[in-house]
Amino acid sequence: MIAPLEELIARLKALPGIGRKSAERVVFYLLNAPQGETDLLAQAIMKIKTDVHRCARCNNFASDQLCDICANPRRDQETICVVGQPWEIMKIERTGTYRGLYHVLGGLISPMDEVQASDLAIDSLVSRVREEGTKEVILALEPKLEGEITGMHIVSLLKPLGVKISQIAQGIPVGRDLEFADEVTLGRAIKGRVEL
Repeated sequence: MIAPLEELIARLKALPGIGRKSAERVVFYLLNAPQGETDLLAQAIMKIKTDVHRCARCNNFASDQLCDICANPRRDQETICVVGQPWEIMKIERTGTYRGLYHVLGGLISPMDEVQASDLAIDSLVSRVREEGTKEVILALEPKLEGEITGMHIVSLLKPLGVKISQIAQGIPVGRDLEFADEVTLGRAIKGRVEL
């Protein structure tokens, strides 16, 4: 195969969720696309590296000093939802059920991957809670060991501050049969039940 094609396929394959066949489809699509379209794509890729940075307040992606959520005075300024990564904010926002602020840790504590609490934006979360008059912190961390460890560490730091700490309910996904749920997930679903 021609070297530039193979190089682009290899670079696309390195992206999450893209295998060789998908990479080849994209490359052949781009080869047949008008020059203007490929130029716009190249410019858009360059812009995310030059124009997007981290929000000074919550660590989300932003094009200004503050992200759109932190800059919005209509958001509930007394509630912070803690997530591991910025893309998790988009998932929560799509539900339309949460109107507070966020805080992005930049990962989860993971001894196996040598990620410690000091590698994450936990200290800045504690500072925000102290300085901003936060009333509630909602932990929306991945329901796995690393999320549990990270959550316990955050709770140990925030409890002395007298702030309410909650965790999103974890349980059975909609449309999933109970027979396929593992015991831990089913147990959490029962503990996280709500009154009707």
